[in-house]
Amino acid sequence: MSRPEILFPLFGDLRGLPGIGDKLAENFAAAGITRPRDLIFTLPGAVIDRRKVRTIKGAALPATLTVEVEIGAHVPPSRKGGPTRIMVRDAECDFQLVFFHAKGDWLQRQLPSGERRIVSGRVELFDGVPQMVHPDHVLPIDRVGDLPDFEPVYPLSAGITQRVMQKAVRAALGRLPDLAEWIDPELKAQRGWPGWAEAMRRAHAPQGTAETQPDFPVRQRLAYDELFAHQLTLALARASVRRQKGRPSRGDGALRAKVLAALPYKPTGAQIRAVQEIAEDMASDRRMNRLLQGDVGAGKTLVAFLALLIAVEAGGQGAMMAPTEILARQHLQALRPLAEAAGVRIEILTGRDKAGERAAKLKALAEGEIDILVGTHAIFQKDVVFADLRLAVVDEQHRFGVAQRLELAAKGLRADVLVMTATPIPRSLALAQYGDMDVSVLDEKPAGRKPVRTALVSAQRYDEVVAHLARAVQQGRQAYWVCPLVEESERVDLTAAEERFRKLRATLGEGVVGLVHGQMPAAEKDAAMADFAAGRTRVLVATTVIEVGVDVPNASIMVIERAEIFGLAQLHQLRGRVGRGSAESTCLLMYQPPLSDTAARRLQILRDTEDGFRIAEEDLAMRGAGDLIGTAQSGLPRFRIADIERQAGLMATAQMDARKLLSDDPQLQGPRGQAARVLLWLTEQDRAIRLISVG
Repeated sequence: MSRPEILFPLFGDLRGLPGIGDKLAENFAAAGITRPRDLIFTLPGAVIDRRKVRTIKGAALPATLTVEVEIGAHVPPSRKGGPTRIMVRDAECDFQLVFFHAKGDWLQRQLPSGERRIVSGRVELFDGVPQMVHPDHVLPIDRVGDLPDFEPVYPLSAGITQRVMQKAVRAALGRLPDLAEWIDPELKAQRGWPGWAEAMRRAHAPQGTAETQPDFPVRQRLAYDELFAHQLTLALARASVRRQKGRPSRGDGALRAKVLAALPYKPTGAQIRAVQEIAEDMASDRRMNRLLQGDVGAGKTLVAFLALLIAVEAGGQGAMMAPTEILARQHLQALRPLAEAAGVRIEILTGRDKAGERAAKLKALAEGEIDILVGTHAIFQKDVVFADLRLAVVDEQHRFGVAQRLELAAKGLRADVLVMTATPIPRSLALAQYGDMDVSVLDEKPAGRKPVRTALVSAQRYDEVVAHLARAVQQGRQAYWVCPLVEESERVDLTAAEERFRKLRATLGEGVVGLVHGQMPAAEKDAAMADFAAGRTRVLVATTVIEVGVDVPNASIMVIERAEIFGLAQLHQLRGRVGRGSAESTCLLMYQPPLSDTAARRLQILRDTEDGFRIAEEDLAMRGAGDLIGTAQSGLPRFRIADIERQAGLMATAQMDARKLLSDDPQLQGPRGQAARVLLWLTEQDRAIRLISVG
C-alpha cells in the first residue's frame, strides 16, 4: 500500500518551496523539518500584537508597539562601536530609533529624514527616554497592509529566522489539500471544530494569545487528529491480536482453591474482580491482551499467579517474564510457597544456568513436566519450547512497548498475554501507552498492610537518624538505606554507596550492614540480597536497584538519602519496600537544605499520601509525560501538537471513537474509514496501515 496521491504535495522536497535552497533546507533538516508537512505541523507558540497605535505616549513600557512616525535627524555614534540614533515623532511624542553597527547610507535609504514610516518593535525607557532598538519592521506608509495585525512566533533553530519560517509556512499552507473528514460528525459539531485545512490555516494565523492555547477549538481539533490517529493505530494492533485465534483456557478452580486456602489473609475485592476479568478473557476463543495495573503492594503477584494457575488447570503451562534477573529471582521466591500450596512445579530459567542444568530444564519444559516457568526475556529464545503455553505474564517496568507486545504475539505463541505494571499511570498516559489493551486496576491495599509513616529529615540530623537506626536494629528490626544517584556516572554513585556502607558499618558493627549496587557481579548481588532477606544482615545499603520487587516483610525502616533529587514515582516505589510485614513502618526522606519549591512540593505530596494514582497525577503535572516514564524506553508517542498532560480528556474520547470506528468498519472501507486511512498516512502511522492490510 502506498501513500495516497492527494498527500504528495505535503510530502515533497522542501526545496520545491519558493526561497528555500540547499543551505536553508539543511538548516531546516537540522530542526527535523524536511517536508512541507513538517512545516505545517510546527505551530506558532506565541503571537505578537502588531496592531497600529496612534502614539507610544501612555503605553505601559516595555512593550511591542506599531506606530506611524515622522523621521527627524540621524545622530551618528559618539564613539567607535556606539549606536546611531534616529529622532522620530509620532502623533503625540518624540522618541528614538537605535541601531548598532548599521551603515549610515543604509539607514538614510531606509529612514530618510522628513519622510513618514511605519515602525514596529519593542519600546523601552532608557534614562527616561523611550527607545526602539532595532525595529522588527520598517515599512513605507503605502505598505502598512503587509504587516499582519497579529504576527505568529515560531520555535526556531540555528540559521532560521522568524521571517524565513513565516514565509516557508505560508508557502507550505498553499499546498494544503482538501481532505475528506475523518472525525465523527456528531463530535465535530458538538465541539464546534472547523475542518482540517481551515483549522491548519487558522492555527498559523492566531488573532491573539488565547488562540495559541491548547484549549482553543482550532488547536483542539488538530490535537485530536493526532490522538485519534495514535489510538486508531493501537486499536488496529488490538484488533490484529484479537483476530489471531486464541485457545479457550477454562480451569476448574481446584488449584486456585488450594492457594486461597493456604493464604493467611483474604484477597481484596479488587484482586477478586481482576482474577474474574482475566478468567473470562482466558475462557474466550480470542487472545487475551490485558494490562494489570496496581499500586505498590496492591497484590499483583497473587493475581498473576492465580491467572497462571488457570492455564495449568486447563492442562497447559504458564510463563512469567521479568525485565531483570534479580526481579525474576524475586518472583520465584514469592511464587514458590504458593506453587507448593497448589502442588505445581515452578522453575526459573536465566542466562546463568549451567549448560547441563539448562538442558534438563528445557527437556522438562518441552515434556510438560514444568507447569510454570519464570525468567527474563530469555524464556522466549529459539531453543525454549513449551509443551503447551497458555499464558504469558510480562512484568513490564516500562521496558516493553507496543512493538514488543506485538512481537511476542507474532512468535506464533497463541498464548494469552497479561502485562503487569507496578507504577500507577495517570489515565491519559495509560491510554497513550496501553491503548491497545484491556485494563484491570488494583486500587485497594490487601488487609494487614499497615500505612507507612513518612517523615522529612534534614541531612544535618544524620547522627540522630543513625542513632534511631541503631536502636531499631537492637530490637531486631531491619532497614534499607538508599543512596542517591549523585551523578549520571555509576562510579560516583558507587563511591557514595560504599562510603555510606563503611560509615554505617563502623557505627553499627561488622556483619550488621550489607551493600548492594548495580556494578556488583550478579552472584554477589544475590548473596547480599539473600543475607538481608534471611536476616543475617540488618541494614542494606543500596543504590536504586532495590526500587522494584524486593520483598522482605521484616524490613520496616526505609531511609532515602538526598530524597529531593529523586522523582516522585521512584520515591513512592522505594517507600513501598517497607510496610509489608506486621511491624509499624517508617520512611525517612533525608534532604539537603535549602529545598527548591518543586522539591519541597514533591516531598510534601509524598508525606501527605500513599495513593500511587494521586502521586502519579501530581508527578505528571510537575514533570510532563516524557520524563514521567523516561521517553527513551517509554514507548510513548511523540506528538507535535497534542499535549498529553493537558488534553487527557481528548485522549479518552479518541480511544472510544477509534474503537467504535473499527467495530463499525473493521477494514476502514467506508467513507469515514477511507478518510481515516488518509489521516494515518498524514500522521505517519504506517505501521497501522500494514495492520489493516494484514487483516
